[in-house]
Order: sequence, then C-alpha cells, then structure tokens
Amino acid sequence: MIHLPQLVTDLGLILAAAAFTTLLFKKIKQPLVLGYIIAGLLVGPHFNFFPSVSDEASISTWAEIGVIFLLFSLGLEFSFKKLAKVGGAASVTGITEVSIMFSLGYTAGMLLGWSTMDSIFLGGMLAISSTTIIIRAVDELGIKHKKFVNLVFGVLIIEDLVAILLLVVLSTMAVSREFEGSEMLFSILKFGFFLILWFIGGIFLIPTFLKKTHKLMNDETMLIVSIALCLLMVMLAVQVGFSPALGAFIMGSILAETTMAERIEHITKSVKDLFAAVFFVSVGMLIDPSVLINYAIPIVILTMVSIFGKPISVLIGALLSGQTLRTSLQSGMSLAQIGEFSFIIATLGLTLNVTSSFLYPVAVAVSAITTFTTPYMIKASGPFAEYLERILPTKWITTLNKYSSSTQGISETSDWKILLKSYFTNFLIHSVILIAILYVVQHYLHPFIITNITNGIKGTGLTIIISFILMAPFLWAFALRRIEKRAYAHLWLNKKYSRGPLVALEVLRVSLAIVYLVFLLTIVLDTNLAIIIAILTILVVVFIFSKKLQVFYGRLENRFLLNLNDRENSMDKTRPNLVPWDAHLTELIVSPESELVGKSLIELAIRERHGVNIALIERGNLFIATPSGNERIYPNDQLTVIGTDDQIAALKAQLEVSDQYNETIQSSKKDLELQKIVLTSKSPVCNQTIRNSGVREKTQGLIVGIERLNERILNPDSTLTLLAGDIVWIVGNRKKIVELLKG
Repeated sequence: MIHLPQLVTDLGLILAAAAFTTLLFKKIKQPLVLGYIIAGLLVGPHFNFFPSVSDEASISTWAEIGVIFLLFSLGLEFSFKKLAKVGGAASVTGITEVSIMFSLGYTAGMLLGWSTMDSIFLGGMLAISSTTIIIRAVDELGIKHKKFVNLVFGVLIIEDLVAILLLVVLSTMAVSREFEGSEMLFSILKFGFFLILWFIGGIFLIPTFLKKTHKLMNDETMLIVSIALCLLMVMLAVQVGFSPALGAFIMGSILAETTMAERIEHITKSVKDLFAAVFFVSVGMLIDPSVLINYAIPIVILTMVSIFGKPISVLIGALLSGQTLRTSLQSGMSLAQIGEFSFIIATLGLTLNVTSSFLYPVAVAVSAITTFTTPYMIKASGPFAEYLERILPTKWITTLNKYSSSTQGISETSDWKILLKSYFTNFLIHSVILIAILYVVQHYLHPFIITNITNGIKGTGLTIIISFILMAPFLWAFALRRIEKRAYAHLWLNKKYSRGPLVALEVLRVSLAIVYLVFLLTIVLDTNLAIIIAILTILVVVFIFSKKLQVFYGRLENRFLLNLNDRENSMDKTRPNLVPWDAHLTELIVSPESELVGKSLIELAIRERHGVNIALIERGNLFIATPSGNERIYPNDQLTVIGTDDQIAALKAQLEVSDQYNETIQSSKKDLELQKIVLTSKSPVCNQTIRNSGVREKTQGLIVGIERLNERILNPDSTLTLLAGDIVWIVGNRKKIVELLKG
C-alpha cells in the first residue's frame, strides 16, 4: 500500500480548510484573515468534528515557512527609502502611539495578574496595528484619496520597523530571561550594525546582479532567484543570532529598492498568498476554545484597550506633530486593531517557551474582534470628528489650527547642523564596514592564510596586505574625504568661532582611522609596533595614494547611489503631502471616457466649480507645472491637484479616474511641494499683486491660500495685493520657493 507522508496529509487539510473559508468569507465580504483563523480552529487538535492535523511538529514547520514568506512580502512593501521619506508627522505619531500602547499593554497585563514576560509580550502585541487589514479596509471603502490615509500609511511604516526591533529585543530578553539594560542595548546595537551592513551590501550587490542577468530572467527564473535570496538571508540571519523572520524582512526591503521590485512582488504574490494562508490557518490551530471561555473578561478588557487606546494614542501623537483634529482622529480610529505582527510576536513567545499558553489565543481573539470593528471605526471617524469640532470650545479648535499651521513652514538648517549630520553618517556607515572587515580578517582570512597558504612572517605579511587593500578605500573616506564642501567653506570663513572646532573634527577623524588600523594590526602584531605602522600607513595614504583611493571610492559610491536611486529615477510615483488647513495634494488619472477630455482649463473652470487647483499635469515624459488656463486635458493625464477630501472626491467622480494611489507614505515629486512663506517688508513680492509678483514664473508655483489677520483666503484672486505679515501658501518647486523666501 502506498504511504502518504503525514506532512503532505496535513498540508492538504490546511489548504482544503483555507479554500473553503476563502470562498465563504468572500461571499459574506469579511476579511480572509479571520476565515483562515477559523479554518485552523476547525482542523486543529481542539475540534473533533472534522479531520484534524495530527502532527504538531508539522504545524510549527508550516507556520515558520508562512512567517518567512509573509515577512518577505511585507519587506517588499516596506523599503528603507520609504522609511527615510516618512515625514516628521508620521514619525512622531508612530513613536508616540507605539510607546503609549506598549505601556498600556504592559500595565494591563500586570493588573490582570500575569507574569512580567507575559505583560511585556502583550505590550508588544498591542502596539502594532495590522497593515493587511487596514489596506484592505481602505481599498474596500474607497477612501484612498483621503488626506488622513497618508498619515496612516506613514505610521504603519514606522510600526513595521518597530515590530522588527521588538522581535530582536524580545528574543534577547526571552533567551537571557533577564531585563538588564546592557543586554538589551547590546542587542539593539547588534541589530543596528547588521541592519546597516546588510542594507549597504545588499544595495551594492543585488541590484547590479539583477541588472546584469535581467535578460535571462523569465518569470520562473525570477521566482526561483527571489526565493533563493530570501532563504539565503534567512540562513544568514539565523547564523548571527536573529530570527528567520528578520532575515526575510530585510531581503524583501532590499529587493524593494530595485527596479524589479514590482515584478518580484507580482510573481511571488501567489507563493506569499499560499504560505500566508498556511500561517494564519496554523494560528487558528493553536487556539484552544476553552481558553477563550476562561479568559473572556481579559479578552474584552484588552479589546477595549485596543479600540480606545490606539485612537487616543494616535490622536496625541498626531496633534503633537501638527496635524488637524480631524486628521488626527480619523488616523487613530483607522489604526484600532492588531494583526499579523502581533501573531508573530505571540508565536515567538510560544516557540521560546517564555509566555503562558493562554496569551496566544487571547491575542488572536482580540485581533479577530478588532478586525471586525475596523471598517466601522473608519466609517465613523469622519462624522465623529465633525461632532467633536461642534461641541469643543471654539478657542480650543482655533488654538489647534494655529499650532497645526505653524508646524508646516520652511525651517532653515544651519551649516553646523548640515555638517555634523553628514560627519555622523560618514562615521556610522564606514565604521560598520571597517568593523565587518576586521571581523572577517580575524575569524576567517588570517586563519585561512596561515592554515592553507603560508604561515610565519609571510602569512602575517600577506594578511596585512590583503586586509589593507580591503580597508583602504573606506579608511580614506572615513578620515580624509571632504564632506559637505559648501557648508564647510562657509564655516571655515569664520576664523574666530568655527576653525578650531573644524580642525578638532578632522583630527578626530584621523585618530579614529588610526584606531581601526591598530585593531587590524594587533590581530597579527604586537600592540606598540601596530601603532607605529598604523601612523605610517595613514601618512602613506595621505601623500601617495590619496587621489587613487578617491577615484576608486568614487566608483564604489556611484555604483551604490545608482543602485539605490535606480528605481526612483526610472519610475517616480510619489506625491507630496504638506497641507494648509484641510487641503492636500494627491494625484488623479484622467479616464479616456471622461467628459472633461479635450477641454481647456479655462473651459472646465475646475477651480471655480470644485475649489481644486491643478498644480501639475504629467503627460508621458512631459511635466507641466502650474499649467496655464489654455492647457487642455487629455486621456491618461496624471493631474496633481490640491483640495480638501470632499473637493477632490467630487472632481474624481467627474474625471472617472482609476485611483493609482500608492499604498505607502507619499513624498516629494519632481520637487513639487506645498510650502508656507511668511512675508516680510524686505520680500521682493511684498506690496505687489499676485499677478505682478512673478510667483508663478519664479517658483513654477501657484498661490493657493493666504492667511491675513486671522482671516483665511483660499484660492485668492490674482489682483489681491501681498502685504508684509501675510502667510502665503504656495505649490511649486521647493528650492525656488526657498530662494524667493530668502530674497
């Protein structure tokens, strides 16, 4: 008789249950994640009405594979460049929300009488919202053009990074069973070190490899290569002491920076969906219904903490970052749930045997309830915000609006701030590279040479030569490279206050480079001799090889920057989001069937009818900034417009567009931004009409609003005179707006 392996039998049960619930939950229009969890409950060991998955080891195996591919797909949507572009509002909001929710979760756990470790893991689970659930809810509700959605996606990016950091910290705490700050600090530093190293190495190597082999990459080959890269990074992460999920996330985020990111995401989607279903079904298998009954009260309490705590914590963070009351409240009510990262954190606790068995099903139950409530919370957020605006004192609303407006202006950056930031970045990146080279030399290169090639003085000399060749370009960049020449020159002219600190900075750089060389040489030489050789080596680099190293390093840097910016340069789909009042920038695409096609902007009178300004028309490779009234609208034009949610929604319906809104944080497009200028009596546009001021010509810009003596003038007439003290909102080229401001 043919024997079917139990692993295959269990997989068949898992997928059969997932298939059935997929159809059912599609029919009743509920999130598939909940269906998968219920399917897992039905085929799990605690439910006997259906055939059950009998091998618990196989459940863990499939769950681990599911986590890897789920995190890989989240990494493809994450991108570290998107993190860098996340505005201050999203960063402040996200960090505030995570901090408050972690504290609330920990406090709730302790008040319920749970152990310290259970409470810590509970805090981590409640701190992270569900990216999957929010994206689906926003898509189903058709609100992607809403202003607050930008902030929500920005907060989700911050939460994703915090979740990865939590996985590292919680793993360390679970293994050591200790809570010393030094242990956690070491784990965070180790995480940061490998994160930077993997990112630099990945961006330098992988996009180049994909570009060199793109002619050989059909869909089948690309799928195999992508999964291979994912699993190789998983193996590397485990080798250095991190979780497999972290490795998968990192590789996904590296591939997200390549020009093939969309293709990789498309061809791996089926694999991701398959194993994500397996993961969520395995989540349901681990739920014991009796635990849910016994812990019904804690489940209700924690659900309330999530439903009320998250909106309040996001509201606090968003208001602090300068968002309006409406935007802050809508964002908070959209994030009131927990999801996939919470499951992964709960799984980590179970896998390491540091959390109680009840915590996992409790977390899943809270997630299930909050998943059901999310669409209703989002729908209710607008009316509830309007209700609050009506009942709150007018003085409070006015104060919040003034604070929001004051946080969105242009802030000038001093030369010292620019220089110190660049020096710190230079120090951090090259220190990571140099430390990695030293580690490889000590643990691999030197032992290999003396064992397999030659030992004694020859082996020592060969190790030093190879090591120095590897380190030389980065030592030069670390110690001698000129950084931010313009800011440096400005500061150098100030003999009295700046030259001394600048000289001290240069001496510090060279001294640290000597320290790295000493560390290298002490691997094979006496310390005193190592110091002497290190100093002589630096002198040789300065006087003999400096220009050659500069050229070589320049090639390395250009290759890295080319790979880093290649995707952005080939297809920039991002849009700005700096807003006065409730107006914001978004992008609409003109449908060929729209009744507006072929008409000029004067004929359409979009500004007069809808209150919406068209800031940019993108037509293929043609960009028309602040188009004139004679410009016509053509099929598939991409219009970057400014207006309120309601105004944009009305125009969107008339254009009959297909919404191409990017589901991640939006940022600058072709330098087009909305900026605030406070006019002074010295401003060249002061006491001139808008038409005669030359703002359109000087900034490629459009004045969309003016604040004057607490009065707000939206879409001001071109005959209006600009006065000293006016707060003028301009959509246009940022650099030219700044030049106009300084003028």
